[in-house]
Amino acid sequence: MILSMKPPYDISPGILKLVSAISEKLGEVNANYLNKQSPLLRKQNRIKTIQSTLEIEGNTITEEQITAIIENKKVTGPKKDILEVLNAIKVYESLSDFNFLSEKHFLKAHQKLMHGLLDDGGKYRQKSVGVVKGNKLTHLAPPHKNVPYLMNDLFEYLNKSDELIIIKSCVFHYEMEFIHPFQDGNGRMGRLWQNLILKSEYPIFEFLPFETLISQTQKQYYKSLALSDKSGKSTLFIEYMLGVINNSLESILSYNNRTLKDIDRLEYFVSLGVNRFTRKDYMNIFKDLSSATASRDLKKGVELSLFKTIGDKNRTIYKID
Repeated sequence: MILSMKPPYDISPGILKLVSAISEKLGEVNANYLNKQSPLLRKQNRIKTIQSTLEIEGNTITEEQITAIIENKKVTGPKKDILEVLNAIKVYESLSDFNFLSEKHFLKAHQKLMHGLLDDGGKYRQKSVGVVKGNKLTHLAPPHKNVPYLMNDLFEYLNKSDELIIIKSCVFHYEMEFIHPFQDGNGRMGRLWQNLILKSEYPIFEFLPFETLISQTQKQYYKSLALSDKSGKSTLFIEYMLGVINNSLESILSYNNRTLKDIDRLEYFVSLGVNRFTRKDYMNIFKDLSSATASRDLKKGVELSLFKTIGDKNRTIYKID
């Protein structure tokens, strides 16, 4: 009998420092309404997420091609790669249907992700597997007979541990990769489920493509997995992953501070769901904007019928129907 136990890891000074930095940035994200992103930015980020998580697994389809697939346009490329993209689009679009605490939902997500690619999608593997890089075996997964017990323990940790959700998400990602519960699609599922765990508490993660940064730092990604395997604890992987999350939040905050065109600003502002506002409210969102530029933006918004005006001059109130 295999006894249930908490996954082994330490809360290192590096982890504490990163958790603090992430919490600060999440506060800034919420203060700037960035957790309610514009539909356009939302779509772009989802495309980046899908492209990056599949690229890590060797998929060759580009962001432009994924955009075309979403728009039902014909795309040429390897059949398998296109099917992987179609499956990933379906899964990421239905993220809100999955409960991160449910093992049944976890298996259902894998089945959708691997539809037409794997005969036993949504089922735990029935044979031994290892991770090979080049001609070297880098990780030998636990025996297949242990997989159901190990995954059950992992979901028990998710359900019962009082640990911070940010750390839980990293621990789950590492432990799932270590267990390697499926014949194929483990990497994709690790990143997807971490995304889902984070989203449960912080909605911004649904649209934050941290997979892009994993894709850009693949060597460190695999190195942190290997070093954690060697030490028998997920501490180093947690540090790596928290660094990725921190940098992803950094990128979204600097994206908001980029040079926006008037239409970008207007589209973003309208997406916040404010019904009535003044020029001052508008300038509170775009803090570096001069009053003259804000007035020009709002005039254009009225011309485009994005909102109507009540009153005039300094007392103008803008109303979105």
